[in-house]
Amino acid sequence: MMAALAKAISRATRTNVDVETLKILVIFSGVGLLVSLVAAMIYGQAFDAALF
Repeated sequence: MMAALAKAISRATRTNVDVETLKILVIFSGVGLLVSLVAAMIYGQAFDAALF
């Protein structure tokens, strides 16, 4: 699946995308999303109370 995704991105952007590079990008994006969700869950209620 990752190879097919890398091939599709390579065709769309006309650049050479390596599967390992794509794996690293997906991992960091996932970690960033997870940290954002955790921060929203922790600080979300305090932020809503500060606005209203």
